[in-house]
Amino acid sequence: MRVPTREPLGPDPRSKLHTMTVDTERLNEVQSARWRNQWAELKAQVIDTDLCTGCAGCVISCPHDVIGYHHDQGGYRPFHLEDELGPDDCTHGQKGCTTCTRACPRFGIWEAQADDHLFGRVREPDEIAGVYQDILLTRASDDHVHELGQDGGLVSAILIWALEHDYIDAALVSYLEGDTSSWKAIPGVAANRDEILASAGSRYTYSANTLALDEAIEAGHSKLALVGMSCQSSVPPVMWARKAGKIAKPIVFNLGLLCSKTFDDAIFEELFWTKYGLAKEHMVKMNIKGVFQIWMDDGAYHEINLKECHAWTRDGCNHCPDFAAEHADISCGGIGENANWTLTIVRTDLGREIIGRMIDQGVIEARPGDSDPGAIALMRKLSEKSRSRWPTSAEVSVRVGLGQKP
Repeated sequence: MRVPTREPLGPDPRSKLHTMTVDTERLNEVQSARWRNQWAELKAQVIDTDLCTGCAGCVISCPHDVIGYHHDQGGYRPFHLEDELGPDDCTHGQKGCTTCTRACPRFGIWEAQADDHLFGRVREPDEIAGVYQDILLTRASDDHVHELGQDGGLVSAILIWALEHDYIDAALVSYLEGDTSSWKAIPGVAANRDEILASAGSRYTYSANTLALDEAIEAGHSKLALVGMSCQSSVPPVMWARKAGKIAKPIVFNLGLLCSKTFDDAIFEELFWTKYGLAKEHMVKMNIKGVFQIWMDDGAYHEINLKECHAWTRDGCNHCPDFAAEHADISCGGIGENANWTLTIVRTDLGREIIGRMIDQGVIEARPGDSDPGAIALMRKLSEKSRSRWPTSAEVSVRVGLGQKP
């Protein structure tokens, strides 16, 4: 396997600078203690404190189907469906059900538990973008895949290749609702090349792709890839670490999308249309490269200052500390000076195996990540910025490493 890289595989564990983020004794104590937290704690500690990202991990994991979810403008939050104890408590939780908190990637020492499960250790202070093995710049070799995909088309290329080589039999992705002109992102299942390509491209509004899990299972799929933003990519390893992994067992491959924030769907009507006269039904593509870029079906191109978009930042993104999708097998996004290449962070052995085989077979082109040092620097800067918005009143280990030089 030939993976071109000059990036270090990680910090030297012998260095005194690299102190573990979470005390090992504390992690072991949490892992071995009886888990007693239920919906009442989830509601009080995550949802009511605005740590909830809307990933829907609690929704898909609930064995009693008593957690609802509004996948609509102004929503993207779980809520309790039963009336008996009101919205703040759960009769099943009172009887010992703890699945929702076990599935939540913002409850307790979620980052350390997911790290320990995936990598056998927690991240160290200078690993501000999480634990990884390699950083590459990649792009799809197939011109059609490259054209339809975002930036280098890597995500589409990986899903198609993984499907053809029996790593997966379907993927949890997002589509545009209806005739695609709505720009309303919704979760769905892609089980062939055409469906994968139909799901390609970025929306910058939110889709909890985990919600497509039931649809995939009902269709008979048992080996799934999850494509999702950073908060969603932490769901399976958190479940596995907390021994609530049965529901996540079909998710065998995890593709994370670099994400600093997503916007509420209201941005289309209240900013793009009201101020700039840009109708969403005439938009054909969008991207963020320092500005919000929009391409229209008449060939026109527009740039909107990101500061104007901040008012429509989704509530669930305001405290999210994970820019770099630190718990995916492979994390990817279009940052840096090379617009047609994807910054690709290879984190796990499975991710390295898949990327290596695709390079060997010529399915993707790859360059060392440090051939674009600006992209590496930007990844770290945006990772620091995201971690800095994690509240000081919440789990302290998530903020460790802020301000430390690379």
